[in-house]
Amino acid sequence: MKKIVGKRVMLGVVTALAGFAATAHADVVGDAKAGQGKVAMCIGCHGIPDYRTAYPEVYHVPILGGQNAQYIQNALHGYKKGDRHFETMHAIATTLTDQDIADIAAYYASQTATSKNNPEK
Repeated sequence: MKKIVGKRVMLGVVTALAGFAATAHADVVGDAKAGQGKVAMCIGCHGIPDYRTAYPEVYHVPILGGQNAQYIQNALHGYKKGDRHFETMHAIATTLTDQDIADIAAYYASQTATSKNNPEK
């Protein structure tokens, strides 16, 4: 009886922890002003209209200004976890905290692709 109860308790704890881990970054609120100071690495590729990378493969780099914040957060978390595959983005995303990701997403979401005040699209 103790073994069955023990396994159920452990299963419940593992399930609760997994649920917490999945939503841990959901409580982080992005700050667009803070994000403006965190996009220096992004500008080199995402700030150039019609830019295409040559390494590790030819890839059209999107302009991020005006993109949905949740989409940017999901993409960065995907690169960080390895669910999305692009070596450069994975390397950058692994250095970002959940707060950094939320701030960057808020910054880009507050912009539009043609904003005059957005030199760092």
